[in-house]
Amino acid sequence: MQFKLRTATFFALVLYANSGLAADKPWSENAISGHVPMPQGVLSKQALDQLVEQGEALFSAKFTTPDGAGRPMATQAIIPTKRKRPPSQQFNRVTGTDSNACSSCHNEPIIGGAGNFVSNVFVSEGFNSQGSDSIDPQFSNERNTNHVLGSGLIELLAREMTADLVALRKQALNEARKNNKTVEISLTTKGVDFGTLSASPDGLVDLSQLDGLDTDLVIRPFSQKGVMTSLRQFTINALNHHHGMQAVERFGTRWTGEDDFDKDGITNELLPGDISALVAWQATLAPPTRLKPKQEVWQTAAAKGDALFDDIRCSSCHIKALPLNSLQFSDPGPVDAAGTTRDSEVKASAIYDLALRGWATKLAKNDKGQFMVPLFGDLKRHAMTDAENDKFGNELLSQRFVERSVFATSELWGIASTGPYGHRGDMTTLREVIEAHGGEAKQSRDNYMALSEDDRDNIIAFLKTLVIEQ
Repeated sequence: MQFKLRTATFFALVLYANSGLAADKPWSENAISGHVPMPQGVLSKQALDQLVEQGEALFSAKFTTPDGAGRPMATQAIIPTKRKRPPSQQFNRVTGTDSNACSSCHNEPIIGGAGNFVSNVFVSEGFNSQGSDSIDPQFSNERNTNHVLGSGLIELLAREMTADLVALRKQALNEARKNNKTVEISLTTKGVDFGTLSASPDGLVDLSQLDGLDTDLVIRPFSQKGVMTSLRQFTINALNHHHGMQAVERFGTRWTGEDDFDKDGITNELLPGDISALVAWQATLAPPTRLKPKQEVWQTAAAKGDALFDDIRCSSCHIKALPLNSLQFSDPGPVDAAGTTRDSEVKASAIYDLALRGWATKLAKNDKGQFMVPLFGDLKRHAMTDAENDKFGNELLSQRFVERSVFATSELWGIASTGPYGHRGDMTTLREVIEAHGGEAKQSRDNYMALSEDDRDNIIAFLKTLVIEQ
């Protein structure tokens, strides 16, 4: 159903989320009415505000069966996968569907925030046992819900870093051909070291010395394993997994040959413009911030903890800020895989200028004029367990060929507002999660344990200033 345009310059569409309203039937039990047409080109502030409002409505909407909620003949697998038989119940805590709205899990301390242990998600299901209700780790990996605040900045950083790494590979190949000898080059971008690669004159590239990323050199900043490329990809995955709401761009006739892949009787559940609205809302969310404590004793302790955080090498992975060249967020983006719309598949990507959001004025700039994104992370994967410290090694299934002991560095911005901690959300304090670090983080963990009790307390005081504004 299409609604009349509200402006001549933007495809605005009324969405009635959580109200049960529809233009023709106020008693309708649809959570949403109509679809958002695909935005294109540079959006004005007014147009962006309207799209963001529509995205928030979709993020908050409690999807119903008339909307297309449920997937009786499809699993939660990322690649469209049929069930052998319909489930006995629509809702299943492990294999899904498992929630009504995106905001059901992303809600602490605000919409778009993190989730408590009760909202944990089970991933890697749907491939081998789509009907399982077991939480045993041999069947699925249990994960706590991360917040999505500042995620537009995260994706922009990942895109720029990917472009840098691809350019370095091209440089190595050019030099190898020109000089007729093997060239080894360091893969460093924005101060983060991803190992080295060697290029031969014949065009072969040795990728055996890469560190913390995939062989295609694409930085994938989302999920706790660092395997999701974009907000768009993650959104499409989650909508199918948690709600049985299927995006046409992946589950429609182009890739599946069917217009109702999950056989729930509803076609065109979510069109590309709907996904764009959800992406726009997430991409423009204000990043977490730094609290200035009112109590002088806290200010003093946090200042000491800030310095100690560097001294014991926590900031070698949890880098306090990374430089970003541009706040122009394009959607669809440039490096997604099949099943997620890419910029090459549309006439023109929509451009969301994050500088139009009020929070952007608070971003510091370095001496090169780059925006400093205070994420406390490095967008890199690291081994997090060893024989002595294996609390993070609670997963038995690999995800996207990433080893079980390897996880992406968690961005610490907002951490004071998003407990519990750990990949399962099974650690109740910051002290517990610090002490659980092993593998590549073992030395920093040991440095922390060697501090006096007062200094360990100072580091906690510092971390408690990294908050999400309410």
